[in-house]
Amino acid sequence: MKALLNVIWLVFGGLWLALGYAVAGIICCLLIITIPWGIASFRIAGYALWPFGRTVVDKPGAGSWSVLGNIIWIVFAGIWLAISHVVTAVAQAVTIIGIPLAIANLKMIPISLLPLGKDIVPSDARYPTYQRR
Repeated sequence: MKALLNVIWLVFGGLWLALGYAVAGIICCLLIITIPWGIASFRIAGYALWPFGRTVVDKPGAGSWSVLGNIIWIVFAGIWLAISHVVTAVAQAVTIIGIPLAIANLKMIPISLLPLGKDIVPSDARYPTYQRR
């Protein structure tokens, strides 16, 4: 079922969302000082490509630099990304087929709002609170 939902997600917006995050990651990596946000953007792009069957967890070693980076991210990009995910989710929830897609879009809000200090792991893992691939 996850594979079918991921294919439907990919066709109805997931590919464009992942490409947008990947382009943002490339731009952030070109600007040298914003490389941590670029890496986070690439991580979100992978999650935006295949969101079903994966979940977001906190990294145990994330410290105060992640908090400071997340505050900067919220001011410049995070709030706008969260709003765009909500608007897109509302548009997707209009149809019955779009309801799981809307839920997946809403599930992406925490990582698009606070991307540093997070990791994406399979949701069917034995201990999904933290498990590195």
